[in-house]
Amino acid sequence: MSASQIPPATAVPGDDVPTLLVKIFGKDRPGITAGLFDTLAAYSVDVVDIEQVVTRGRITLCALVTAPSPAQGATGSSEGDLRATVHSWAESLNLQAEIISGRGDNRPRGTGRSHVTVLGHPLTAESAAAIAAAITSTGGNIDRIFRLAKYPVTAVEFAVSGAATEALRSVLAPEAAQLGVDVAVVAAGLQRRAQRLVVMDVDSTLIQDEVIELFAAHAGCEAEVAEVTTAAMRGELDFEQSLHARVALLGGLDASVVEAVRKEVRLTPGARTLVRTLKRLGYQVGVVSGGFTQVTDALKEELGLDFASANTLEIVDGKLTGRVTGAIVDRAGKARLLREFAQQAGVPLAQTVAIGDGANDLDMLNAAGLGVAFNAKPVVREAAHTAVNVPFLDTVLYLLGITRDEVEAADTHE
Repeated sequence: MSASQIPPATAVPGDDVPTLLVKIFGKDRPGITAGLFDTLAAYSVDVVDIEQVVTRGRITLCALVTAPSPAQGATGSSEGDLRATVHSWAESLNLQAEIISGRGDNRPRGTGRSHVTVLGHPLTAESAAAIAAAITSTGGNIDRIFRLAKYPVTAVEFAVSGAATEALRSVLAPEAAQLGVDVAVVAAGLQRRAQRLVVMDVDSTLIQDEVIELFAAHAGCEAEVAEVTTAAMRGELDFEQSLHARVALLGGLDASVVEAVRKEVRLTPGARTLVRTLKRLGYQVGVVSGGFTQVTDALKEELGLDFASANTLEIVDGKLTGRVTGAIVDRAGKARLLREFAQQAGVPLAQTVAIGDGANDLDMLNAAGLGVAFNAKPVVREAAHTAVNVPFLDTVLYLLGITRDEVEAADTHE
């Protein structure tokens, strides 16, 4: 029978159709769900909805079913028999049962649906209460809550209806900052399951280091490089000026330093897991960096990245000249490269995710469908769509609705 042939009254009960909400509570064990529906099957009821959750070994099972028809030739109703039978079955298993009469299906969810992901380290009851209250203040209703991960952070996802995604984001972002938790708000829908492009900054995002500082250590000019960096952060120099000034200090270094720096680079905790999991899901992954291709090209090969772009140190006669070649990858350049990568990947810009930590990443974060500030400076956290303030890069997976169990299962079956 095709969907178009299903009788409307059977497929979706109207508001006037009697229904029963059957709720079962108790210690979980195999066979409870099958046992409940075996019991209900004797009354020829139709299943309208099912929800089940197990928390610390305790099951909560809810079944919304059509009410049974009155018994033929009986003065009572078979609903009474159903109630008695379900309670007797539950008691035999040391479970509790509650049966509530009503009419129709669940009330329709409100327009405007979003996924609100909350990361806590730990996630306190105070934080959960404040986030829930903030959602309510926007007119949103929490339809479901689901735990995505219990370590290295606690990550939970709220399915919310009745409030616009941007309205939720604007209310929850400052609340999260005050509470010391991370909150991401993304629109619900098929696009969340679609293939995506994830583009990351490199220094202090994909890796723990600032590459130019590693080169400077070999040149013995760490203090001078740091001074130029500080001037740039104060706004006294723009990125291109500061890049040229710092690279000039590396002039004369032997080209063999490149391999030494590559070996010193430390990936951020969770970086391999993030990239590996995204690639398994069919995502495309790239990096853009104000650093140097001499390092990013090696990272691209090591991690199997799809895209990589950075500045290039000029090397002549086996020595660094103190200059860079080609177009400079700066703040605007990163946003431009995000768009180019998306076009090459065949992914709409709305389906891109950008991750970065510095002001140099802001244009890219704002251009992406989801911009994630990773352990970022305050100005970046405030401007990005969401922020992650724990030192584990793979927590970004939770913002995409991917659970820790799914990540570990994929690793186990590799």
